This record gives sequence, structure tokens and C-alpha cells, in this order.
Amino acid sequence: MSIVLAKNSGFCYGVKRAVDMAIKAKEDFNKKIYTLGPIIHNNDVVTLLKGKNIFPIEIDEIDNLAEDDVVIIRSHGISLDILNKLKNKKVNIIDATCTYVSSIQKKVQKYYSEGYAILIVGDRSHPEVVGINGWCNNSAIISRDGSDLKDLPKKICVVSQTTEKEDHWENVLGKVIKDCKEILAFNTICSATAVRQKAAEELSKQTEVMIIIGGKNSSNTTKLFEICKRNCANTIHVENAGEIPDYITNKKDCIIGVTAGASTPDWIIREAVSKMSEDKNFEPNEQLEYMKKNDTQISIGQIVEGEVTSVNTSNKEAFVNIGYKSDALLPLSEITKEDNAEMENLIKKGEKVKGKIISLGSEMRPPIISIVELSREDALKEVREAFQNGTILNVKIKETVTGGLVSLYKGIVRLFIPASHIELKHVEDLTEYIGKNFEVNVIELDESKNRTRIVASRREILKEEKKIQEEETWSNLEKDTVVEGEVKRLTDFGAFVQIGEVDGLLHVSEMSWGRVSKSSDVLKIGDKIKVYILDIDKENKKLSLSLKKLQENPWNNVDIKYPLGSIVLGKVVRFSSFGAFVELEPGVDGLVHISQISHKRIEKAEDALKIGENIKAKIVNVDKENKKIGLSIKEVNDI
Repeated sequence: MSIVLAKNSGFCYGVKRAVDMAIKAKEDFNKKIYTLGPIIHNNDVVTLLKGKNIFPIEIDEIDNLAEDDVVIIRSHGISLDILNKLKNKKVNIIDATCTYVSSIQKKVQKYYSEGYAILIVGDRSHPEVVGINGWCNNSAIISRDGSDLKDLPKKICVVSQTTEKEDHWENVLGKVIKDCKEILAFNTICSATAVRQKAAEELSKQTEVMIIIGGKNSSNTTKLFEICKRNCANTIHVENAGEIPDYITNKKDCIIGVTAGASTPDWIIREAVSKMSEDKNFEPNEQLEYMKKNDTQISIGQIVEGEVTSVNTSNKEAFVNIGYKSDALLPLSEITKEDNAEMENLIKKGEKVKGKIISLGSEMRPPIISIVELSREDALKEVREAFQNGTILNVKIKETVTGGLVSLYKGIVRLFIPASHIELKHVEDLTEYIGKNFEVNVIELDESKNRTRIVASRREILKEEKKIQEEETWSNLEKDTVVEGEVKRLTDFGAFVQIGEVDGLLHVSEMSWGRVSKSSDVLKIGDKIKVYILDIDKENKKLSLSLKKLQENPWNNVDIKYPLGSIVLGKVVRFSSFGAFVELEPGVDGLVHISQISHKRIEKAEDALKIGENIKAKIVNVDKENKKIGLSIKEVNDI
């Protein structure tokens, strides 16, 4: 005889959690404990709990409860009106509703309030379905396989009993898609249930006898029986070892498959297997060996490896078989620290994962493992090495804080970057860096206190980059060439223009052929301009620039533009003791001698003229070589 136990047999996390919570409640309250309905669909377990003074009651017995009695809501959940009734009785409520079922209840309540009709795929008499229906005012359409559905509303939300079969879900959904226009469909079949059913189905194809262990009133156990019966005609459903027929225990040279419903504890499975294997050459398979490890000890910080048995995207958590008496909880927050991460993109059912135990759990809670903490150790080791060796790390900016930025190395290790170490210049708005990746050096690492402090900097990296870029720029610059640059700074005597990574000086005297009082009259910061390189001093890192060189010298053809005897319009720009200078065009000024200003005698030019005044004058002299033009206002007035 060969006995093979299907994977994922027996207690699911939700059922075990409810039983554990009941036992814990008995210890905490030290009084009679009530469960609203049998806490588990297994008579042996219910009888065992009665021996611990934990008794089931029916819904209609709620009125008999006294204030401060202790009532446990089983994993199937209850309706909203029953929950409110319990609250009004002022009893102590311990809610052991399975997290999957609780998620379904919330969905039903939400979409019912938004005007959707609710359709539940499942058994209308099952307590889980009855409870879910109570979150939509008991108005749900309930169908097990879709065969009874007709005249469906156009706007519908579909959910499923957690232990329903996948083919039933698909049948119902096919009907809904055909008949309804606006559909919200949530496949809420528990992933652990699907895994259990799949494993049982595969095993039943390979065996001559299939034993299904579980309560006769257990929905998920009944479905296991139905699934296996299709493949193995000799499939029987028993509640415990005592119900296994003798002819099964006497069989030789055959393969016997065993699976168990979610309400079947390990000890019942072990008793059944032991009965069939007594006095026989029996070698337990890997799954049974796992069940014998209930007394396995775990410790904080222990590194464990296991297979993901279920993924709950709505609750953002997964469960991992680590060879312990209960699966370990792996929350999304312990998989990654990335914001807005999606569970389904990070971990899959059946995947092998390695993590560190960060909580041992309790009778009411599973142990918790963390991939983040395991990864953090490796990342911290790399940070230490970077600090010791001066190597560069790539980090991502997470947020701004007082005095700087918080960055993450590999999404886990926190590094602080002071504001003065972000750029080579002062930065006003640090929020622009959020989400960006930086290369940094670790300049401080303090692990002596309870909290590890890591400080990073970009300054030295930026300095080195700037030095290389400056050297490259200097090597490419040549005198008497034209280059493009950006105005970075203005002073009274000129402007500093950035050419590549080098700053050059554009003196006010080189900005125009005309007179420029201050650089801001001609340029503004941020202007992109072409400039002429007048001189380069690479040794002393000095660069002289000119705009004037790119403009034609207005004196080159002054004799043609301004013929003798012509009348011109100009602007008075400055005075001297001997007259007034009039700008004819930028870079070309003419002199009106004091004697040529008026027929009247004047002591000084400003007695008759004003700065900025436009005047007409006659050209009386042009000296191109010495860049002089003589003007007369008086002769214009004579005409």
C-alpha cells in the first residue's frame, strides 16, 4: 500500500485562526465562551471545544445572551444586522471572520450602496453566503452554477463564496456577460481553496482509492468529494479515522490518496493515515512529514524559505508555507518599500521566497516574515563597504525633510542627503528632486546608537564631474572663434557667460559699439548668446569675451552714411566743458561745440540742452580716421 496525502490538505489559515482565537478567548476571559454557530464544520473539533467550555449557539439564541458575555464570530462571517444586534446586546465580540470573507462583505456593501445589484455565486444556505447577503440588505441574487439565472438586471456586481468551484464561477460569469451591460466581477474564490481543489483533482487521477476527510456539513469538503469522484470511482467521504471502512485498511498493492477539507485539523488527518498504514510498509510522503513538524520552533531573525500558498491582493498580503504549524504571513509592506506597488506584480502563488522572521505570532496570529528585512541586511552591508572604500551608490529620492532629502538605497536603506550636499550651488526648492535617481558617496555611517544614521553627499561627485567637464571645455576653446553661451551672472562692469563648464567675462566695453552704462541694460540672466573669444588664459582659467566683435564697426563707412552738409537727428548723451555730444547711432557720437549750439552767448551746453533731448544738427566735419564728427545746431536754425 502506498498512501499519498494531497498538498494543501487540512486547516486553512482562516479556519485555524478562528479556532485559535476561541481558545485564546477562553484563556483571556476564563468564562464560558459562545460561538455564533459551530466555529468549524467538523464535529470532532466542535466536541473538543465544548470540553474547553466553548459552545456554539444559534442566531435565535442571541436574545438569551447577557451583557459582557463573550461571543465569537466564526470565519464564515455574519450579516450586518446580526452584527448590530450583538453590539446592542453589549456583549464582548471577537470577530474571527476570515479576511477573505471580510473583504467580500466590504465590496458587497460598497457596490450595493452605489446602485449595483449583487450576485453571489455559491450555496444560498451556506452561512458564509447568508452573511454576505446581509451586507446588501438580503437582496442578493444567489446561484450555485448559473443554471437558474434569468432576467438579470443590467447593472450587477458579482462575487463568489470563497469555497466555490472555479467551473461554477465561470458558468455564472458567462451568463452575466451575455445578459448584463454594466458588470463588476470579483473572483473571490479563496486561492487556498483553489489550490486544495487542484491538488486533490490531480491526485485523484493517480489513485485507486480516494479518502476525503472532513465534516459532512462542510461545503469545501463536499466539493473536494465531488471533484475527486469524477476521476476516482472509489472515493469516500469520512469525518474521522473511525469511519474508514476496514476493506480500505486491508488493501494491499494499491495507491490510496488522502485529502482533507479546510475544517479538518492535522491530528484527525494523522489518525486516519495512521489507521490505514498500521503494520504496513508505509513511508509517509513529504506533505505528511510537514504535518509532523507542528512542534518545529522558530525564532526572531531566523531566515526561512517556503512556497507561496495564497495571495490576497485586496488585503495586500500573501501566505507562505515555511514548514511550521501555520503558514507565515507576508504583507506587501514587507515585500517592498516602494510607494504604490501592486501585490500581483511582485509575488505569485507557487513562487519560492526567502525571508526573515520578524514576528513569532500567537495563538491568534500567524508568524510574519519579511523579504524587506532580509534584503535590508544585504543592502546595509553594501552601504558599509561603500563607506569604507569610498565607492559610489545609486539612490532614489523619496521625500524632502527639514535640512535636506531622504533617499533610499535599493528601496530599503534610508540615507539622508543634506541640502548643502545636493548641488554645488544653493537650491531653493528641493521637491523637484523627488523620484529622481542620484549617485552619492556615504560620508557618515553611525550604527552605535539604536537608530542607524547614514549621511550621503553628491558634492564630491559633482565636483569631479565639473572638473572633468571644465578640462574638456578648456581644451576645446580657441582664441578668435565664436561660441555660444548662457548669461549666468550680471555685474556693473560686465556679464559672466557660461561656455560649457567655463565662465567667461563679457566686459561692458565689449557689449556694444555704443556706450553701455551697465550690463543689465543689454542682457538678462538666462540669455543664450553668441560671443567672440578675445583672449584665453588657460593657466589662470580666464576667458575674455566680446559681443562688439560680432557687430560691424559703425565708423567703417561713416563718411558715406554721414556726408558733409547733411542734416541729422540725434540724441544728447553727455556734456563737456566745450560742448555736447550727440549720439547719431550706437557707437557714433558727434560733437556740437558750445559755439555751435546757439546764436546767443551761453556759458555751458546744459544751459541750452538736456540729456536725452532729440535735436537736429548739420554735419560740418567728418574725420573718419580719428573717429570725429562735428555738428552745428546753430546752422540748422539759420536755414
